[in-house]
Amino acid sequence: MFSTALVLIAALQAPDPAFTILEKAYEALRARDYDRAIAGFEQAIRLAPDRASIRKDLAYTLLKTGETEAARDEFGEAVRLDPGDDHAAMEYAFLCYETRQTAVARRIFDRVRRSGNATAERAFENIDRELREGIARWSQAVELAPENFSAHEELARLAEQRDELDLAAVHYEKAWRLRPDRRALLLDLGRVWKAQGRQEEAMAALLAASRSAEPRVAEEARELLPARYPYVSEFQKALELDPGNADLRRELGFLELEMNDQGAAEREFSRLVRESPGDLVAAAQLGFLLLARGDSEGAMPLLRRVLEGGDAELASRARAVLHLPEALRRRPAEPAPVDPSRARQLGEKSLQLGYLPDAIKYLRIAQENDPLDFEVMLKLGWAYNNLKDDQDAIRWFDLARRSPDQAIAAEASRAYKNLAPGLRKIHTTFWIDPMYSTRWRDLFAYSQIKAELRPPRWRLRPYVSARFIGDTRGAVNVADLGPQYLSERSVIVALGAATAAWHGATGWFEAGEALRYAPTSSDPGRVVPDYRGGVSYAKGFGNLLSPGRRGWFAESDDDGIFVSRFGKDTLLYSQNRGGYTLRAAELLGWHAQVFWNWNATVDALGQYWANFVETGPGVRFRFEGLRAPVQFSVSALRGAYLINRGNPRGPNFNDLRAGIWYAFTK
Repeated sequence: MFSTALVLIAALQAPDPAFTILEKAYEALRARDYDRAIAGFEQAIRLAPDRASIRKDLAYTLLKTGETEAARDEFGEAVRLDPGDDHAAMEYAFLCYETRQTAVARRIFDRVRRSGNATAERAFENIDRELREGIARWSQAVELAPENFSAHEELARLAEQRDELDLAAVHYEKAWRLRPDRRALLLDLGRVWKAQGRQEEAMAALLAASRSAEPRVAEEARELLPARYPYVSEFQKALELDPGNADLRRELGFLELEMNDQGAAEREFSRLVRESPGDLVAAAQLGFLLLARGDSEGAMPLLRRVLEGGDAELASRARAVLHLPEALRRRPAEPAPVDPSRARQLGEKSLQLGYLPDAIKYLRIAQENDPLDFEVMLKLGWAYNNLKDDQDAIRWFDLARRSPDQAIAAEASRAYKNLAPGLRKIHTTFWIDPMYSTRWRDLFAYSQIKAELRPPRWRLRPYVSARFIGDTRGAVNVADLGPQYLSERSVIVALGAATAAWHGATGWFEAGEALRYAPTSSDPGRVVPDYRGGVSYAKGFGNLLSPGRRGWFAESDDDGIFVSRFGKDTLLYSQNRGGYTLRAAELLGWHAQVFWNWNATVDALGQYWANFVETGPGVRFRFEGLRAPVQFSVSALRGAYLINRGNPRGPNFNDLRAGIWYAFTK
């Protein structure tokens, strides 16, 4: 009886249509075949579109392939399907913030923090504080200069991101009144009015924006408009807001013709002809209307203008109306070229919105139209740089840094200097890291100079290097063990090769000779073969110690190193820090971080001195006014050995370390 019931229950249960596909997707994911896993998850979503868990798994897989925006959208769908999933909501919010959807991120963090989530609280406060301070600054700028277009626009954008819609609407509208040629502001204004529930006004702004000559603005505005065709009254309200929109007025004129309101249509086309004498379509249509009501005197000059114009199709229609013979040749239709005077505006807007190929196309037209516009050169450099085409980017930055405008020249020079080292075939780096340790009462010094050959598209880069590893004390006497040396006390000259960095990881190997400047009695050799290699990984998160940054951060530096001189031992180092980057002080630009250290070292041979952990607080700072890239650090550490067999020093130790880091690349 019981077995019969189980059979009936199993028969009544609907089979999972996505089970087999998901099984294959997870199998591909375990094998790190991300493309196949993504395809499988997408197929499973089509079969089970309401299952939030599949969306989340797809989003995490997309993140592994670097598809940040696609991952963001999938997390968004997962949150829509399961609004109570705060973990997915947090992932979505962080990705929204990373992809510049600040307003969405702020709203989600605000909602999640109300449940007591401390991470959401901190993230919300970081975003909100930055927006509050920005709004305060730009509000003051607007008070001091009410006609400053940029101040109104920036204030409106910050207010919209903070959901202060009334403030945003006021300043978007003021910015539009100051610069009615910027129809992208109508898109912004319509979006805010729509969010406020001011549907009639939003319709007017979006309708005007949808008839913009800027393709991206028109496309985004059409997406916000209702699916139906606009009414005559809506066209009229849009023209009240944007009276200079010729495309909008022309379309209204044709709509009125469709509705047999020829008087209204004639008024619209008359205004078009008066304000835009080169508009042959308006001239032809007005000429036809005037001719139809018997006004030949008014129609003929207009139709003659059409016949003499460059539009073959319109000229043909005018000939037919006037019963003139058809021209023997017609010029084939050609796509209308971009107006050079508007190309710069289109390029700047495309760059701002991230449409980089369009930005380059329009900015190149603008540059050809005005070869001495250094600001356009600078923007071309940034567009190519964002497309990862650094060869073209550095060429435009090089041109822009010759600008007579000091601000443009300075920005271009900084960009040029940042890119130039990475594009040189010979890449020279130097770093030095002196450090004092109270535990050993000794000053240690580590440094390296390296010249690396970087041929284009080579994944393996040969180099020659010289390392210095030494200290001032030399050795400490340990009972029963005699003198114990604290460093290699050598200059190591080597030839090697390293891989290009991949997600923060680099592999390397080198062979050389260690030149010992202070041989010991137990090891008197001055020249010792030295072979070493390994993998290095470095990654930083959050607000690192760079100009203008403030907030939480985390860093990890990890190395796995094989060294032949230490009994062919392999050592693993992991140095990790997490803490807060403070606001830079006004005096000398003093910029600091407070953090906590978590360090660990282990080795393959199990030697006591190479197996320990340590932790403790630290501070690191730099002077932003100091041109040299120098950082100072102090850490107070408590350590414990992981292996104490043969350890003469005891299981635990304290150490206060102070160091300086200096590096440059050429």
